[in-house]
Amino acid sequence: MSTSEEDRLRLKRIGLYAVLVGMAGFYLLPILTGLFTSITSPESYTGQAPFLPPLEPLIPETGSFSLQPWGNAFDGLARGLANSVILVIPATILSGLFGSMAAYGLTNVDWRGQVGIYALFVAGIFIPYQAVLVPLTQFWYNVVPLQSLFAPLAAFPLVQEYHWKLVALIVTHTAYGIPICTLLFRAHYKKLSTEMIEAARLDGASVSTIYRRIVLPLSIPMFAVVFIYQFTQIWNDLLFALTIVQFGDASVVTQELVGIGVSQSGTNFPLRMAAALLAALPTLVVYVLFGDKFAEGVAT
Repeated sequence: MSTSEEDRLRLKRIGLYAVLVGMAGFYLLPILTGLFTSITSPESYTGQAPFLPPLEPLIPETGSFSLQPWGNAFDGLARGLANSVILVIPATILSGLFGSMAAYGLTNVDWRGQVGIYALFVAGIFIPYQAVLVPLTQFWYNVVPLQSLFAPLAAFPLVQEYHWKLVALIVTHTAYGIPICTLLFRAHYKKLSTEMIEAARLDGASVSTIYRRIVLPLSIPMFAVVFIYQFTQIWNDLLFALTIVQFGDASVVTQELVGIGVSQSGTNFPLRMAAALLAALPTLVVYVLFGDKFAEGVAT
C-alpha cells in the first residue's frame, strides 16, 4: 500500500472517530447538564451557566457546589423507590417466565389452533394503554375485591393494607408484558435445534422436561433481553400507576417524581434534576449488570 493510500485511510479513520465523538458528546450533553445542575445549590442556580460545573472547587467563595439536592431527592423518593422495587421485580420475572412458556408452547409443541392463539398474542402488543384504563379501573376497584382481601393480611409484619394496589399493578404489568415477551422468545425458539428436541422426545422426555432441561437453559441470553426491556418499561410507567394507585402510600417512583421540587414559590431545578437522575439510576445498573447477556441475546 502506498503512502498516499495510508494517509487517506488515516484521515478517514480520524474523521470517523471525530463524528463518533461528536455524536457521543451530543447525546451526553443533556445528562452532563442535568448532573451539573443537580450539584448546584438552589441559591446560585440562576447565576450558573447550565453547561458548566459549579465554580466552588475553583472559586470557593461562590458557594455554588452542594450535594443537598441529592439528599433531599432521596428523602422525597425513598417511598416511591421502595414501592417500585416491590413492583418491578416480580412483574419482570413473571412476564418473562410466562412469555417463555407461551412461546415454547406456540413453537415447539404441535396442537390445533396454534396460529389463532399466536395471533391473539400479537394483537395484544398493539393495544395501547389508554384503551384499557377505564375497564382496568373498574376491574380492580369493582370486580376483583383485592382491597377487602388484603385487609386481614395487614396484621402480618411487612404487609400494609395499601399493598393490594401494588399487587394489582404487578398483575397488570405481567399481563401486559406477556405478549411482547412471547414474541421475543418465539423468535429465539425458532432458531433452536429441532434435532435436539426430537431426540429428547424419542428418549421419552415430556413437554415440561424438555422445557426445563433443554429449552430453559438455552434461553438465558433472551431472558436478559426480556428482563431489561420489561424492567425499563415497568420502572418508567406512570399511566397505569396513576390509574390504579392514584396517589398515596402506594405511589411508585414516577409518581413521586412528578411533584418533587415544585411549589407555589417556584421550581427547585437542582432538586428535580437530582431526583430524575436518582430515579433513572436503577435502570442504568440493570443495563450494566446484564449488558453482555443483552448483547448476546440480541445477536442470537
